[in-house]
Amino acid sequence: MKKSLPVILTVIFGIAVFLFIITFSIGLPIYCRFFYYMQIEPLGIPEATGHSVAQIKAAYNQVLDYLTLPNKEFGAGVFAFSKEGAAHFADCKGLFTLNTVALICSTLIMIAILVLNKLGVIKLCRPLGYSVAFFSATSIFAFFAILGIIVATDFNSAFVTFHHLFFPGKDNWTFDPRVDQIISALPQQFFMNCAILIGASIILISLGIIIFQIVLKKKRAIKKD
Repeated sequence: MKKSLPVILTVIFGIAVFLFIITFSIGLPIYCRFFYYMQIEPLGIPEATGHSVAQIKAAYNQVLDYLTLPNKEFGAGVFAFSKEGAAHFADCKGLFTLNTVALICSTLIMIAILVLNKLGVIKLCRPLGYSVAFFSATSIFAFFAILGIIVATDFNSAFVTFHHLFFPGKDNWTFDPRVDQIISALPQQFFMNCAILIGASIILISLGIIIFQIVLKKKRAIKKD
């Protein structure tokens, strides 16, 4: 068990890095509410809804409070909503909670393993002279670069496919703006911009790790020489 422990912890660390990059990036448009605020007027949301910027912000904050905080009842400010619409947001809340839990757990695991490695309690494996984080970042970079091209080619199809995958057997995500008015304040362009932010974050973080690991490996090679 002692001999296999470094391998096991290296694999766990790699998985934690993988999850951190994805969940951190997904969390950006969720927790950075100003990302929505800055789009309210450019996307013409006041004109589309007939409500002021202040009312739209208040409604968005109420929805996000429900999605991200415990023990909150669903509400959408001045916007009316149906039972089916509220049920979809309840489904979303489960995914948001899962992302938050995964982000916290992956962060704590990474920190704990890095501290143990730094103190010499364990020694992480370095396959091919790279940290396992290099391989996690490389796999994510490749996957999301391809996914980004697919989504950019046909966002509408990708949007529908996403909902079929994460909300199987349900159609309450197809809002009727006459009944669930909040959807008028959440145009598809906003979701596209969220996807762009998430994709850009994933690619930039992954690329940063890859470059850092390559430079670090070269420095170690020079020191050996």
